[in-house]
Amino acid sequence: MNDLPGPIRLVIVDDHSLVRDGLRARLAVVPHLQVIGEAASGAEALALAAADPPDLMLIDVGMRGMNGIELATALRARHPEVRVLMLSMYDNREYVLSAIRAGARGYVLKESPTEEILSAISAVCGGGSYFSAQVSDLMLQLGATVPQLTAREHEVLLLLAHGRSNKLIAKELDISVRTVETHRFSLRRKLGVDSASELLKIAVTNGWTTL
Repeated sequence: MNDLPGPIRLVIVDDHSLVRDGLRARLAVVPHLQVIGEAASGAEALALAAADPPDLMLIDVGMRGMNGIELATALRARHPEVRVLMLSMYDNREYVLSAIRAGARGYVLKESPTEEILSAISAVCGGGSYFSAQVSDLMLQLGATVPQLTAREHEVLLLLAHGRSNKLIAKELDISVRTVETHRFSLRRKLGVDSASELLKIAVTNGWTTL
């Protein structure tokens, strides 16, 4: 299940056309998915996000030029509403850790069956996270290092970190002030901090935004 009102609109980002074509073919038959674009580079992906932000970007970690980690970091800073699901050939701990710190909500190996990729898309678009079974054991090691936040908590954190008031956040996200207060309480519980400066430090340290 996902928390979006309509079909999931996604963009495939990979510097190999064969990979993009293969992914598009695998996803095209799924009724609730809409592949609205493809990008062969980080710069192309950022341009697409600026013109028409998708719900989700499927991003290759190891692209040449701006790699997937750098792209995810840029998206987190410029378009925090765009969810990121990483695709990779590697289950290396550092890749996974860097992806999470950059704001990715999921990490799936390219060799994964279509069903698993679909499960990952649904989980990420439902406000959760998803990691391939091959890298799930790494998450136990990462859990103490990287705060596990929901999609909405990420959005609220970034707005708080940049000095927005509860009232302004409620207006920007089209939610109630009480809901913002609930998310803020959850962030305080998970992160142990509440001030804008402390939240900004955490966001920068984890690659969720830049100064």
